[in-house]
Amino acid sequence: MKLTAQPLSSLRLFSIVIPTWNNLAFLRLCIGSVRAHSAFEHQIIVHVNDGSDGTLDWVRSEGLAYTHSMENTGICLTVNQAVALAQHELIVYLNDDMYCCPQWDTRLLEKVQRIGHDGFMLSGTMIEPVESGNRCVSVHDFGSDAQTFDERQLLKLYPTLSKPDWYGATWPPTLVHRRWWHAVGGFSSEFSPGMSSDNDFSMKMWSAGCRVFLGVGDSLVYHFRCKSTGRIVKNDGRKQFMRKWGMTSSLFDRFYLRRGQPAGQLRLTEPEESVEFRRKRFFSKIKAWLA
Repeated sequence: MKLTAQPLSSLRLFSIVIPTWNNLAFLRLCIGSVRAHSAFEHQIIVHVNDGSDGTLDWVRSEGLAYTHSMENTGICLTVNQAVALAQHELIVYLNDDMYCCPQWDTRLLEKVQRIGHDGFMLSGTMIEPVESGNRCVSVHDFGSDAQTFDERQLLKLYPTLSKPDWYGATWPPTLVHRRWWHAVGGFSSEFSPGMSSDNDFSMKMWSAGCRVFLGVGDSLVYHFRCKSTGRIVKNDGRKQFMRKWGMTSSLFDRFYLRRGQPAGQLRLTEPEESVEFRRKRFFSKIKAWLA
């Protein structure tokens, strides 16, 4: 199924979906930063997994829209549940261990207006405390947990940590139009609890005809890094991706999404049929077959 991108009217409000699993200290920082540093009063929807640490009571006391499960059901199911409550056309998926810097929303909205249609997938740019080799990330240590977080220094220095826009949007904060979200079916539950579910969602968007996968270099969030994934039994997402799509996620990232490359034009083109691409595609198909 191919979708035709439709022109956008002037949109300025997000429905922000935040899944959380007994991470109350981080969730409070996250939502506090959204409220303090957004130019507009966006809808915030929290999915509370378990919530026995006081999260559920706090979310209720704040008057936030929420969904709830008695145990951790993973990213795929929780995000899909929360999106069902979305009131606005623009859906943002945000992790609870992220802190939004000033102008994070206006920079995304400026890019949406420049694109002018609804066929896009945008990501903000993460600031992380440790070097991981990820070209899409700015590295600066402002603390690894809520207790050591140096908020004052982050707010002083974040403008110096912006990057040029980059290709390959996949990770949160992720912004898509609600029409495309529902058309491709959101996150795929077979990837629960969530490893490679973001790669799979990007592939579904690509297969539906989306060609704008853009990381916005001056829409910044501080990311404390994986405060929930260390507590779960992980699915083998890479193998699942290969079985489903007949290629490795690394091939898709490198040759289709061009992840981490500086963004020139907004729209990506089909992969160039170079010798290297054909060779990588051949071995990718063999890996997928063996998987």
